[in-house]
Amino acid sequence: MTTSTPHLISKATLVVTEYGKQNMFAYEAPMELDENYTNYLEEAEKTNGRWAMIGFLALILSYVSTGQVIPGVY
Repeated sequence: MTTSTPHLISKATLVVTEYGKQNMFAYEAPMELDENYTNYLEEAEKTNGRWAMIGFLALILSYVSTGQVIPGVY
């Protein structure tokens, strides 16, 4: 186990757990919330539709290349 000298570490970079132990991970940035984000539902629907199109295209390409709906299963 290595220890470092206390005068080389600033207090702002240390993260201490609720048990008083120093955390070895990086400092966590605070969460940010954008209160005026009104297009979430529209953007979520577009993203879901795009992922569905990618999945459907993958299904068609796997059927064309292997002749099976789910390659390796049927």
